[in-house]
Amino acid sequence: MQIKFLGTGGAFDTDYLNSAAILEFGGINLLIDCGFTVFQELVKKDLTKEVNHIILTHLHNDHCGSLANLLLYKNIIEKAERPLILYPSEQFKQQLFRFLEIQLKEPDKYAEFVPLEQFENISCVDTFGMHSEGFQSYAYIFDSDTTRIAYSGDLAKPEVLFDKLDRMPEKKTCVFHDITFNPENTGHTYYKKLLPYMNGVDMFGYHCDPTQAPLDNPIRLVAFQQSFLA
Repeated sequence: MQIKFLGTGGAFDTDYLNSAAILEFGGINLLIDCGFTVFQELVKKDLTKEVNHIILTHLHNDHCGSLANLLLYKNIIEKAERPLILYPSEQFKQQLFRFLEIQLKEPDKYAEFVPLEQFENISCVDTFGMHSEGFQSYAYIFDSDTTRIAYSGDLAKPEVLFDKLDRMPEKKTCVFHDITFNPENTGHTYYKKLLPYMNGVDMFGYHCDPTQAPLDNPIRLVAFQQSFLA
């Protein structure tokens, strides 16, 4: 597996763009999230052709805001086959379909919707209400033969993801977790809450302004890891 981030910032960290990544995994190129800065970054880096599968953590604008643009571009400009959108539940598919229907009228014309259960090496963690009250979100775990990547999405309660990881067979694991340096930010995980989970995994923080990191933060930030940047 190889992961490359197209942005590492939160909704208001415009200098660092919306957090999103392309994961080369099991013979596919999977775009994780497609916020409002992502389409232009894909075009800028000539990566639109690389995207053939898409998965979303949730439907906030900084995670799905340019998805319709990408789907239109692949259909009209590239004349490419419809990318596959993986969905973790029927309810989430319906929410996403309605969101795209406003912009595309016929979402099925531009994407094929496929249940996540058809991909045996991807599992989801239902994080409903753990980012925004009453709002559906998901974390995802990707497995190869020897390694594992966990991607938190937006998550203020990290224990649900790490409890899931603890129940899985032992494997070299890299965790990409959203992070905040403001203890009053209740929609994301305050960095000190992640410290107990650092043993036994490679931990990286994203979805933040890295310049706000305090001196005592031991968590490596994706924004400073050139090997993880597209």
